[in-house]
Amino acid sequence: MSRYHELKFRAVTTFQRRIANPLSRRMPSQVLLETKGRKSGLPRQTPVGGRRIEDAFWLVSEYGDKSQYVRNIQADPQVRVRIKGTWYTGTAHLLPEDDPRARLRTLPRSNSSAVQAFGTNLLTVRIDLS
Repeated sequence: MSRYHELKFRAVTTFQRRIANPLSRRMPSQVLLETKGRKSGLPRQTPVGGRRIEDAFWLVSEYGDKSQYVRNIQADPQVRVRIKGTWYTGTAHLLPEDDPRARLRTLPRSNSSAVQAFGTNLLTVRIDLS
């Protein structure tokens, strides 16, 4: 990763972790992804953008395997997703072969624009809901 991308990553993730995510988690309409912490084993909730399509929830991670929730998924793919206030259990799949930019065009524009603007290592994630 270039120095520019590293600085961008640190600035954006610090802002998200300390300001945006704590506020977003409180909004009932915000989609939350709950993973199990790979070190602590504790539930970790991350606000995400994406869309439910039939029995799957699709999202694009802006930092790929550098994202903490992606690392947690790699350790344990069993997750929960809160959509419109209802929690669903599911199994997450990382899809490096999927075209994340094409996928973003099928997802809500507001989040997709931010992911494209700030992301440096896009990765598609599909969660098969049970």
